[in-house]
Amino acid sequence: MGVEELATELEVPKHFLAKVLQQLTKHRMISSAKGRNGGFYLSEQNKSASLLTVIESFDGPGIFTDCVLGLDNCSNENPCPYHDSVQQYRTAFYFQLQNETIEASAKRISEHDLKLKNRL
Repeated sequence: MGVEELATELEVPKHFLAKVLQQLTKHRMISSAKGRNGGFYLSEQNKSASLLTVIESFDGPGIFTDCVLGLDNCSNENPCPYHDSVQQYRTAFYFQLQNETIEASAKRISEHDLKLKNRL
């Protein structure tokens, strides 16, 4: 799909989406083809990448290790007031993202949307 088509479908600004797609392509999370019939697509290799790789390509690895309060000196040895209660959820979520592929996530989202539509 091309940027314009994707932006319309997703109802997001075209220039913002172009930057996101450029970043995803740079980190090989999606593939692209140039030319008249070009656009962005997911190869089999892209589909098998972990969600963790996608998130870390935008936010960096610190997203799962930095203090939730933004304190520089928070650690397991010197925890902030929320460190211990947040850590167990972060660890579980980290491993889920590490072990779930882009393809599995897309399927999960699609099934969830279908359930929501059936409830309405």
